[in-house]
Amino acid sequence: MQFTEQDQDQIVAQGISPEQIDKQINYFVNGFPYLNVIKAATVGDGIVRVDEDQLAAYIHRFDQAAHERQLVKFVPASGAATRMFKSLFAALDGKSDKATDEVFARMTDFAFYEDLKAAMAAQGQDLDKAVAENDRQTVLSFLLTDKGLEYGNLPKGLLKFHNYPDGPRTPVEEHLVEGAAYANSDGLVKIHFTVSPEHRDRFEQLIDAQRADYEAWLGVTFDISFSEQKKSTDTISVNPDNSPFRNPDGSLLFRPAGHGALIENLNDIDADIVFIKNIDNVVPDEIKEPTITYKKVLASVLLDAQQQIARLQGLLESDEVSDGYVAEADELLRRTLFTLPPDGFESLAKEEKLAYLRKKLNRPVRACGMVKNVGEPGGGPFWARNQDGSTSLQIVESAQIDLSNQEQKSIFDEATHFNPVDLVCGVKDHKGNKFNLTDYRDPQTGFITAKSKDGKDLKAQELPGLWNGAMADWNTIFVEVPLITFNPVKTVNDLLRKEHQPS
Repeated sequence: MQFTEQDQDQIVAQGISPEQIDKQINYFVNGFPYLNVIKAATVGDGIVRVDEDQLAAYIHRFDQAAHERQLVKFVPASGAATRMFKSLFAALDGKSDKATDEVFARMTDFAFYEDLKAAMAAQGQDLDKAVAENDRQTVLSFLLTDKGLEYGNLPKGLLKFHNYPDGPRTPVEEHLVEGAAYANSDGLVKIHFTVSPEHRDRFEQLIDAQRADYEAWLGVTFDISFSEQKKSTDTISVNPDNSPFRNPDGSLLFRPAGHGALIENLNDIDADIVFIKNIDNVVPDEIKEPTITYKKVLASVLLDAQQQIARLQGLLESDEVSDGYVAEADELLRRTLFTLPPDGFESLAKEEKLAYLRKKLNRPVRACGMVKNVGEPGGGPFWARNQDGSTSLQIVESAQIDLSNQEQKSIFDEATHFNPVDLVCGVKDHKGNKFNLTDYRDPQTGFITAKSKDGKDLKAQELPGLWNGAMADWNTIFVEVPLITFNPVKTVNDLLRKEHQPS
């Protein structure tokens, strides 16, 4: 691919190497290979179910360990909430549907109702009157645009989600409350939000305004940090014929490459245990308890696995390793870390087996909550074949599977569980050294997507997803968690569900 001198200067300024650009172009031309899924992970075959009578012991184990660990809650919170208001934007153009009807019928049930009412009153408009007269254009212009609340352009983290007697809360505030319940090491609660540059100031203003009140109420000290998706993780865009897409001024178009780019941000976090949860998956206080319980359960499962891994690593580091220790390490990988060796492993020489076992044990670890599949779109838990011939657990998106292959499609359709993005991660080795997380991603698990700009079709590329290919080479444990722990807000109407309304 030939680039002009100006192109090359732009690529350098973006922080991307020419080799990376060549690889990205090659993926556009040849596509990404499909993942080879072997079977769906199910309870008893890849998904761990913790019995009710064991919950207290798991919680106690984590609470004891929390004093000695650096804990961080990592919340991806980038991007505007435009898709959340898709039906309302259509209604603003005069195309109302049932979802819009529900919004207007239950306007007073939204946590942002009072703000909207005040914004309209400031300009001589009466919200209740406009709703009664079905003046949807006026109401929606104040809700969605910079004429009023500007909710159509703000990230979800800054929107009022839940009502309380002392006032409404945003998801950012809900994450503070939730984080204090489990990401709490002797009163210090560290929370990291990834944000888009244009919204960072508003996030910081919200935290500055609310931090002291929440610290006083919860009896903790918050250490809140922010980062932005790095420009160097953006990917080049191309025309349908795979030639570089150019802006009207002739420059190349680079686009943010999805949440997989955030592996770089996660890599910058210094912590023993990192809790990951999406910004919009929050609930009111009265139903937070299951979330808190199972976050601690996941962390306890992680800690137990790390303890077993550290013991075996120590045994495998000696000059003379017994056959018994080799067998024990293989058993740990198979039974606890759900990693099966390549075909022919049994016939390998002892040193070859040791090299394989040491490499597989010396990886980041994650315990991932999985909920029963209730028809939500998105990824799920599967056993998949890796490039080295081993088989392990992966969170797989439908786009990664060749659904035109009937055998692969039938495996995909057999999934009993869904990925709610509920992860607890161990990102240091048994000696306390940080792993370089970018070494453990599978670069061949990206996506090609169809987009447009200025009315022109283009192809964009997403990096391996943060909990998909970006963590493909981690030791992975799936744990069943209750459906009540998964209450994302994908559309504004979701805020009207009972889980998001005061009882």
